[in-house]
Amino acid sequence: MTDSRIDPKASAFGHAAADYERARPSYPAESIEVLRREIGVGPGARVCDLAAGTGKLTRLLVGLGADVVAVEPVEGMRVQLTEVLPDIDVLDGTAEAIPLDDGSVDAVTVGQAFHWFKFDEALAEIRRVLRSGGGLAILFNQRDERVDWVKTWNEVIEWHSRRISYYQTTDWISVLEGGGFANAGHVAIEWTQPLTRDLLASRVRSVSYIADEPADVQQQYVDRVIGLVEGFDDTFPLQYVTHVWYGTNAS
Repeated sequence: MTDSRIDPKASAFGHAAADYERARPSYPAESIEVLRREIGVGPGARVCDLAAGTGKLTRLLVGLGADVVAVEPVEGMRVQLTEVLPDIDVLDGTAEAIPLDDGSVDAVTVGQAFHWFKFDEALAEIRRVLRSGGGLAILFNQRDERVDWVKTWNEVIEWHSRRISYYQTTDWISVLEGGGFANAGHVAIEWTQPLTRDLLASRVRSVSYIADEPADVQQQYVDRVIGLVEGFDDTFPLQYVTHVWYGTNAS
């Protein structure tokens, strides 16, 4: 069943939630330090993790000592999140209709999701729930296409032609500044995630448009990518660049 509040492609994450939780990467420590340093995420801060998914970023915010509320519209994702973090508030809501009061949070974080939002509506809503001077951070883990096999992976799953990867070329500084955020900045961190072939298969199945396909078509995508790591060790690195964009509510 699709959810009329969100992009139909994003609804596919509901039945891919287990694969998403199992194989999607976390975020490197350096990126979390950016959140602490630039937007004040830490003890005493009330933080909304928006479009929280299965809580990959949420659990790191909790680890900083923040008072975290997670907002996620896809039920399957919320189920996974509450299993991992049973003691925090997990709310059903979207970026365009955040179920929080005006000025009620010190920071908003968005991991791997802002490209699904209606930018103008989401930024206005984020500013509504933020206190004056509160911070917004947008994080994206991006597979490093400077590595040959990773570049070929993106080609064989038709990543760029599916019109989802446009977030990789979006000028997020301009998006933040145009949405009423000041002191906008950007940090990029290179790192690697250890993978096995089983995890790689789950990682492929967790892509939204692949998750929306029948099982036999999903397996075709998996087989194409698994073929690229023939000859690799049982555990091998997947290279990432994590991008963090941040700004403060100018109102």
